[in-house]
Amino acid sequence: MTNNQFSAGLKAGTSIAIGYFPVALTFGLLAKTAGLSIIEATAMSIFVYAGAAQYMSLSLITLGIDPLLIVMNTFVVNIRHFLMTASLNEKMQPARKWVKAIYAFGITDESFTVLATGKKGKIPTAFAFGVTLIAYGSWVIFTVIGHIIGANLPQFLQAAMSIALYAMFIGLLVPSMKGNRKVVMLAALGAVIHCVLYFTEALSTGWSILVATLASSILVEIVYSRRGKTAETMFKREEEV
Repeated sequence: MTNNQFSAGLKAGTSIAIGYFPVALTFGLLAKTAGLSIIEATAMSIFVYAGAAQYMSLSLITLGIDPLLIVMNTFVVNIRHFLMTASLNEKMQPARKWVKAIYAFGITDESFTVLATGKKGKIPTAFAFGVTLIAYGSWVIFTVIGHIIGANLPQFLQAAMSIALYAMFIGLLVPSMKGNRKVVMLAALGAVIHCVLYFTEALSTGWSILVATLASSILVEIVYSRRGKTAETMFKREEEV
C-alpha cells in the first residue's frame, strides 16, 4: 500500500518536474554567468530549493551584497512557506515530527498545490514523499544541466545572459499581476520604496530590498484589511435597513 502511494505521488509530481525544466535550467545557466561554480549552484538548489529566492540571491550575489542580508531577504521571500506547511499539516496523515520535517522541506508553491488538491481526505505520507522527491530531484538535476550548458556557451553569450536574470523576474511577476490589483499594488509600492531608499542612499541595496519588501507587504495588507472592514460594515448597515 505504501509503495502504491509513493508511486502515485511520483506520478502526480511529474507535471511539476516538467514545469521545473525551463526554470531550473535557466537558473543553472544564469548561476554560471553570475560566477558560481557548478558545485555552488548545485548546493544552492540542494540546500535552498526555492526558485524565486534563488533568482533573487543571484542578483544580490552579483551586486556583492552581504551574505547575511541575502539570507534575510531569502527568509522574507519564503516566509509564506510557514503558512503553507501549517495548512498542509492539517490534511496529512499522522507521522513523526522528523518525518514531517523531511517532506516539509520539499514543499513549494507547486507541490503544495498538488498535495492540497490532489487527494480527498487525509494525505498519505508516502504520497507526499513521492510528490516532493520527484519535484526536488528534477530541480537539482536541471540546475546541473543548465550550468553545464552555460559553461559551454561562448563568452559573449555568457556575458549577455546577465540581462536574462531581470527578464526572468519580469516573466515571473507579470502573470501573477494579471487581474490581481493586490499584486500590482504590492509590486508598485515595493518598487517605489526601494527606489527612494536606493537613490537617496539612505540604505544599501540589500537593506533597501529587505525594507521595501516588508514595508510594502505590511502597508498593502493594512489597506486591504481596512477595505474588508469597511465593506463588512456597509453590508451590516444594508441588512439593518
